[in-house]
Amino acid sequence: MSAYEDDIRRRAYKLWEEAGRPEARMDEFWHEAERQLKEEQVKHELKTPDTL
Repeated sequence: MSAYEDDIRRRAYKLWEEAGRPEARMDEFWHEAERQLKEEQVKHELKTPDTL
């Protein structure tokens, strides 16, 4: 398992816990965690000295 997948797993677990640990929705939380991490990565990559 890659470090990126570990990050997704941790984020998905956190989202799942915050939602009250609903059953049978882990795919939903996995996809949301992946989306959030990708969005954060893009924002980080778009930072330039002018936007810091």
